[in-house]
Amino acid sequence: MQIGFIGLGNLGTPIAENLLQQHKQLLVYNRTASKAQPLIDKGATICSSVKELAEKCDIVFSMVSDDAALNHITKSEDGLAANLKAGAVHISMSTILPATATYLGALHHLHRNHYIAAPVMGRPEAARAKKLNFLISGNAAIIEIIKPFLRDAGAAGIWEFGMETEAANTAKLCSNFLIISAIESMAEGINLAKKSGIDATQWINMLTQTLFNAPVYINYSNFLLKEAFQPAAFSLKLGLKDVNLVNEQAAETNTEMPIGKLLQQRLNECVAKGYGEFDWTAIALALK
Repeated sequence: MQIGFIGLGNLGTPIAENLLQQHKQLLVYNRTASKAQPLIDKGATICSSVKELAEKCDIVFSMVSDDAALNHITKSEDGLAANLKAGAVHISMSTILPATATYLGALHHLHRNHYIAAPVMGRPEAARAKKLNFLISGNAAIIEIIKPFLRDAGAAGIWEFGMETEAANTAKLCSNFLIISAIESMAEGINLAKKSGIDATQWINMLTQTLFNAPVYINYSNFLLKEAFQPAAFSLKLGLKDVNLVNEQAAETNTEMPIGKLLQQRLNECVAKGYGEFDWTAIALALK
């Protein structure tokens, strides 16, 4: 099978590198073509357009920044849905609204090809270590076909959320909400510890070796204690995008999320202060 990859950002690039290591032939496309050079140097072939890539591939992975970017590469007459061959598969790893996934799934079905929602959990270093978690939903038979390719892409875990196309994206939004909530809570706790005169590192070490012995708390507390906000593995402006999606989904489903609104306010404050390109752990700077 010929594999293609669209979207060579901070996370897309190491995932594409994993695929190239396993399959030796990989077609790539990125809006900024220069970002493809590291992969070209390793043997990938660059395409000049989404249409060119789609026409040549059986499976296409996409990792683009938001709903608008995903719609752009999928919906037009030069996009994925209209140009993938019958039976080909688009694996979308982006964090998007569930409604967008539903629409794009139907569009691919209209063109007799397949759309699988596969938003991914993990930072670039997790991709390089092949410790990603994929949340997936869609046609069960197609999911079975693509599972080996997800493992090649760096999956340590593949978590299925059923046949409804949008389900995995709902799970991803809920997951990212918990992560940014934990970051904000840790930042506040560290700030309180320091201002109260105790060793914040000692306090965090106690927590992460007992009740909070989990990757989210271990890894993000380290960034917060070191104030290591640059370079960004996941930018604060993308974190705000995700929190905006959480609140939009909450409004769509008539769900109360007061913490979601607070996080949205915090992240907006940080962007206004010029921290948009910092790592999303820089939400701690709102406390300064």
